[in-house]
Amino acid sequence: MPSLDPPTLDANAEVLVGPGYLAGPGDSSSVFNSLDPAPGWTKTIAFGTDTYYTSPCQRVRVANAVESFYGGWTISYAEDPLGVPDWITTFDRNTPNEIVAAFTGALVDGLHNNFADYLSGGRRFTGTSPASLTARHQWEPVHGTRPFRTVSPDGHAAYQMSVGWLHEYDELLTPARSTWRMSAGPDPVYTPSWQAFFSRYTPQHLITASTALFTDPTPVPRVLDQIPDRHRSLVSIVRSDTTGPGPRATVALALSTQAQATHVPPPPAAPTALATHVGSRRQR
Repeated sequence: MPSLDPPTLDANAEVLVGPGYLAGPGDSSSVFNSLDPAPGWTKTIAFGTDTYYTSPCQRVRVANAVESFYGGWTISYAEDPLGVPDWITTFDRNTPNEIVAAFTGALVDGLHNNFADYLSGGRRFTGTSPASLTARHQWEPVHGTRPFRTVSPDGHAAYQMSVGWLHEYDELLTPARSTWRMSAGPDPVYTPSWQAFFSRYTPQHLITASTALFTDPTPVPRVLDQIPDRHRSLVSIVRSDTTGPGPRATVALALSTQAQATHVPPPPAAPTALATHVGSRRQR
């Protein structure tokens, strides 16, 4: 796909950017749109900028604390609503919002029955894993590394898994020590532009939903000025089709397509090295 010369476009021009993991965070409305209409969920605005959601069962907390260390979105689940979380997921402020919205959309969709539909034997269980998705898109495993990681074909995105023993409370307290991490940028391992962290007991289907967006090479809609400067030379940029659906409709279509993709069984030969997610210590 030929790339346009950004200087020839207006800063507010609507464009399609690929790969999506280098497109910048974009419009956060897709995340809010997955949470605002969720039945029974409560929403609170604090300090004029921060947004907090609580599930009807009081087990899930979602925070968009703008001025916190990571910014972005933090999601936690606790079997005991007043207890220590079973798992925590953190998307920093620069994470593409399509990746966040895929996670929160799947979270809202399955929480009502504690994700039973997505577990083995459930009507929406497919066995698709982050490992099968990275393999499907020709991501390469980097052998002999700790943490173990797979890297995108262009070398600008990485999905990694910590190995060895780690006390579960360490990763709950420090997102950077989480079992799984997504990251992207000119150097996605050591100086990433954005990172997302998933603690050990985060349900696999939620991570898979985000991984489907993370690994898909389909361009995503952005306003030209939203693309990070340090990524301009690494992405393909084309003008949006003014006769087709607008950027928001394109985002919705992309999310719908990727949600369906997570329900397609992986190829038989797909490796499963990264797919070993341990069940929650309290969820059964």
